[in-house]
Amino acid sequence: MRRIGIDVGGSTLRVGEVDVRSGTLAGPVDAIPMPAGARPDDVLQALAASPVLRAGEGAVGLAFPSVAQHGVARTAANVDRSWIDLDVAAAFTRLTGRPTVFINDADAAGLAELRFGAGRALLAEAAAGGPPASRIMVLTFGTGIGTALFLDGRLWPNAELGHLMLPGVTDTDGEGWAAASVRTRLALDWSGWTRRVNDYLRELHRLLWPDVFIVGGAVSEHAADWVHLLECRARVVPAVLRGHAGVVGAALAAADAAQGAA
Repeated sequence: MRRIGIDVGGSTLRVGEVDVRSGTLAGPVDAIPMPAGARPDDVLQALAASPVLRAGEGAVGLAFPSVAQHGVARTAANVDRSWIDLDVAAAFTRLTGRPTVFINDADAAGLAELRFGAGRALLAEAAAGGPPASRIMVLTFGTGIGTALFLDGRLWPNAELGHLMLPGVTDTDGEGWAAASVRTRLALDWSGWTRRVNDYLRELHRLLWPDVFIVGGAVSEHAADWVHLLECRARVVPAVLRGHAGVVGAALAAADAAQGAA
């Protein structure tokens, strides 16, 4: 079974068809530059015009940098504020004629990693008597920081812990201190950036005590350069699905919703 997954990032919109039984892409991903201003009409029109979307069938999953409640965007991170309180699922369905499941982007990436990526391996290892993996936190480092919380494999949606304030940092929040975009903006090397990420991990661990952090997002392709520099009392493992996790997770959300409604 195949579903279309959409991942809206701060700079790029990604549209892909996913085999939801295996978590693999069924073809190339359509990468679309974020329209200037990141306003709803422009973004949704750009997505609706994607050849990948038009070629697919059935429900669509749309992952977005926002608290997503019942199809509605409640916040707007790194996009225009006019998204707030917009029923995005209904708007995209009107535009495309396709049922749409609207989900937080980090939650989508987390679902993909738990079902087909690093989380799947961790849960299997724990079930076989290995290290515990009951409490897993998936972190995506990109324009901001996305967080997804899992307890015994079940998602607690819309955990906006990228906005956590850090001890000793008074002028910005966690993502303003340690997002991947900060490394680019400040021209930090991997060592300099991961010192900031370690500050963030320490505070997350102090408050939540997860068994494992799965770290991914825009910098996943360079995991070998920085993951080994992280220091934390919890296990830290790199994401497996890398830049495609959001697309895969969005498609899974659409498939799960369709199955639940059947």
